[in-house]
Amino acid sequence: MTENTLTIALSKGRIFEETLPLLAAAGIVPAEAPEKSRKLIIGTNHENIRLVIVRATDVPTYVQYGAADFGIAGKDVLIEHGGSGLYQPLDLHIAECRMMVAVRKGFDYAAASQPGSRLRIATKYPNIAAEHFAGKGVHVDIIKLYGSMELAPLVGLSDAIVDLVSTGNTLKANGLEAVEHVVDISSRLVVNKAALKTKHALLEPIIQAFGSAAKAG
Repeated sequence: MTENTLTIALSKGRIFEETLPLLAAAGIVPAEAPEKSRKLIIGTNHENIRLVIVRATDVPTYVQYGAADFGIAGKDVLIEHGGSGLYQPLDLHIAECRMMVAVRKGFDYAAASQPGSRLRIATKYPNIAAEHFAGKGVHVDIIKLYGSMELAPLVGLSDAIVDLVSTGNTLKANGLEAVEHVVDISSRLVVNKAALKTKHALLEPIIQAFGSAAKAG
């Protein structure tokens, strides 16, 4: 990438849709919607600005190593990643939800999670889960899954899950209930630290526009 070009890493879905007004506030309009295209590199109304469409969990990596100058990623992803090489100037207050501990209805979580006890926890977020339970003095065996988290307690794979909860409808439909708050989640602007220095004149107006739009929203 040259010093007069910008690459923005985004993921498909809710974050992309909620990012569109922020991009618009910065005068950036994608040439096409990723949901309607197989392209992984999408141009914009600016010749020197492009979008790269990646998995949500990969956004911090693309930014960290300079394949993208900045991106938008959930706090959950950033905590798991560790944040190395990233500057996080803004909480954009989009894609907001909560990370919760959930169990089968009827499971006595209060008794099972006393200090010194041991639980099996299924989650996509092993680092967050391990840190949460360590803070409670609870020993955990972490079982990393990549989807269908709600199934784990139902078939005896785990005692509980740690997952993102928005409405709680999926938990309810599968006979689970949220029993403990872990952390509030929202999406953040993440910037490559080197790019912030070498491309400051290009990045700063966008950061300012995103910040103003996030506050107004």
